[in-house]
Amino acid sequence: MIKRSLLAGILVVSASFCAFAEGYQINTLSARQNGMGHTGTALKLGAESMIFNPAGLGFLDKTLDFQGSVTGIFAHASATTPDGVTHKTSNDPSTPMAFNLGLKVYDNFKAGVSFYTPYGSGINWGANWPGAVLNQKVSLKAFTVQPTLAWQIIPGLSIGAGAMITFGNVDLEKGLVPTESVNALLAMTGNDYRFTDTPASINLKGRAATTVGVNVGAMWDINSKITVGASFRSKMSLKVKCGDAAVAYGNEIARQLLEERLNILDKANFTAAMPAAAILNMGVAYKPLDKLVLAFDAQWTGWSAYKTLDIEFLSEKLTPYNQYITKDYSNSWTFHLGAQYSLTNRFDIRAGLMVDTSPVSKTHYNPETPGMTKIEPSVGFSFSPVRNFSIDASLLYVAGLGVDSASCSYADLLSGKELTFTADYKVHAWNPSIGFRVNF
Repeated sequence: MIKRSLLAGILVVSASFCAFAEGYQINTLSARQNGMGHTGTALKLGAESMIFNPAGLGFLDKTLDFQGSVTGIFAHASATTPDGVTHKTSNDPSTPMAFNLGLKVYDNFKAGVSFYTPYGSGINWGANWPGAVLNQKVSLKAFTVQPTLAWQIIPGLSIGAGAMITFGNVDLEKGLVPTESVNALLAMTGNDYRFTDTPASINLKGRAATTVGVNVGAMWDINSKITVGASFRSKMSLKVKCGDAAVAYGNEIARQLLEERLNILDKANFTAAMPAAAILNMGVAYKPLDKLVLAFDAQWTGWSAYKTLDIEFLSEKLTPYNQYITKDYSNSWTFHLGAQYSLTNRFDIRAGLMVDTSPVSKTHYNPETPGMTKIEPSVGFSFSPVRNFSIDASLLYVAGLGVDSASCSYADLLSGKELTFTADYKVHAWNPSIGFRVNF
């Protein structure tokens, strides 16, 4: 008979993979563009265009352009349970980064390579909060290497394409069973001991196998003031081919009780897969003055592709217990607005705003991914102390609009009942970025 507790723990990897989605999708891939609402689909950004719209690389006017950025994500989330108590996260900072190298091969043909983190963050609710059975902490990281080619077909019209070679890892911890259920069982057996902390936890680790997608785009100067662009990132499948699950107990009482009642396996292997959704970007840039640039991007993310999460065991004996879990995400939009003004030949200032809508349903709301619609204003600047070198800095603030009475159902392994965890969630984050640019 399959060990039900380990199966349930493995099922939770579904939520952690979900965290690759809306809750952990990175929109901080450039210190320069973060200050401008992370616009870039219709802007000629040099090497950075490989991320926003590969066609923009075709307008590179330098022999070599090298850019790098690092962002610190200082995120905070809170969950207020029906008893009125508010529980807050204690997260370590995350540091997504991006590095871009662009080269002029011919006047109308450019090449380059980018390294960036399209997904990745972490959340830590603590080991003993009321939602521990859903999540204690999670760390997610994904990395992409993207070689890119761009061709300016005619003056003012460029196309580009890049191969997104993506890999990553996940590390998740959660409570194995509700503390209340364990204490109720102890009372039934006449044991006077009661747990105040989580009796047992499960740790899930896995590496997402390398997968490949494409990032393609086009950019066109309608006239000297207006440029339009579009780019498309293909859907990819993020797969953990051989993840490890391991159980840890709070003390010997928990071990004896749970091993007796649930016949727990301490370790097992699993596979899991979910899509990294396709993304379509459409943008327009307008230059009403020589020193002023305005930009607007609309980003569509095809989260409706995330219909189910598939969990499969490596052992043939456990094949009947494979899980195919319905998710039913909805497609979502993110809107970007930005402005840049050149105060001097060496100093540019920027401001921007993002509105990021959530695809997550209130009835499938796991605290690993406290997704919600977010309003994200930003400011930034670039300063060039010497020729061919500039320093970029920006600050983006993420203000979640909050979600009330969001719920998530889960199985109580001891009672066999389906329970529901409900809370009101709030999130906010400060995202400072620093970067540089060297070209000649």
